[in-house]
Amino acid sequence: MLHSSVQQRRKDAGLGPTELARRAGITRQALHNIEGGVSAPTTVVALRLAQALGCRVDELFHLTPDTVRARLIGDPAVSPTGQRVQLARLDQDLLAVALQGAPGLGQRADGVVTACHGPHVDVKLSGALELAGRSAVLIGCDPSLDLLAAHTCLAFPDLRVIVRPVSSQAALAGLAAAEAHLAGIHLWDAGTGESNLPFVRNLALGQPVHVIALWTWEQGLLTAAGNPGGIRGVDDLRGGGLRLINRDPGAGSRLMLDAWLDAAHFSAAERQALPGYQDEAASPLDAARRVQSGAADVAPGPRVAAQALGLHFVPLQREHFDLIVPAAHLSHPAVLALLHTARSAAFLLELSALGGYDAAQVGQVRAVVS
Repeated sequence: MLHSSVQQRRKDAGLGPTELARRAGITRQALHNIEGGVSAPTTVVALRLAQALGCRVDELFHLTPDTVRARLIGDPAVSPTGQRVQLARLDQDLLAVALQGAPGLGQRADGVVTACHGPHVDVKLSGALELAGRSAVLIGCDPSLDLLAAHTCLAFPDLRVIVRPVSSQAALAGLAAAEAHLAGIHLWDAGTGESNLPFVRNLALGQPVHVIALWTWEQGLLTAAGNPGGIRGVDDLRGGGLRLINRDPGAGSRLMLDAWLDAAHFSAAERQALPGYQDEAASPLDAARRVQSGAADVAPGPRVAAQALGLHFVPLQREHFDLIVPAAHLSHPAVLALLHTARSAAFLLELSALGGYDAAQVGQVRAVVS
């Protein structure tokens, strides 16, 4: 596979595409195809481009391998072979993030897994490997993280943020396992009355970890449109007349539900006896879909999930949603771009329309945990 450095060299030289195309004696469209790796130049065109940019031909073009080995991140539903993946470099490691579910169908892959070697896989490339070095992996369960990543990639087209949806405690575990550059979490500790910080203090990554505020958001109960059951809080779950859909034990919404049940003096036996307490949804939107379909009457979750699917929302608590960034990744260009985008007017306008968010503290460092 031929990799082209023409675009970067052109930008470094302060030349526009029209001027470089003129000097090389080609059309601007031909230059665009060469810069994007769509087509390879003839020998004469390659020499003209090198002359115009004041460098050698081998500084503009070089061959890259067709297949690379990477550590597979994610749990494919079937054998990893044939799995579409996106690639990102984390320190000296190359990560292959599996593109899964409906969101993955709309994303372009960097390659396809052709063989499996334990935790590592061979990936046949379908794009430029260099993008992996400009990609950051973000893990977390807030539905708005995909929107933030999309705004970041639009504002910084040479960079990429790969979002992998997992619950908050799984996000911290992924960060500790070097499976991501940063994590978005919401974990309420009822004992201390703090969000996130008690859990980050238990990470022990061996380096400082920055806790950076994104926003606060409303958590509560999601019910059917119009709230036909007249649900006002967790006390209405008594008696077993309402069916619950829960989140997995590592989810922030599950921690909050348990704290609300504790505050309402539900015994352990009463909690376990709640219809649906053992049924777990994989994400806030998955829980909302279960309520929307009538498979459940109520679910814990954020207002944004209720508003997205036209459900009723019973607000019970506001909590912090923070980014957790190890110091080693704080200077990654895609991480810096994401933090910049999170404060942009265009993104914040859309975020406010999603419902339940307060981004007044966005970008502020809440703590640095050693």
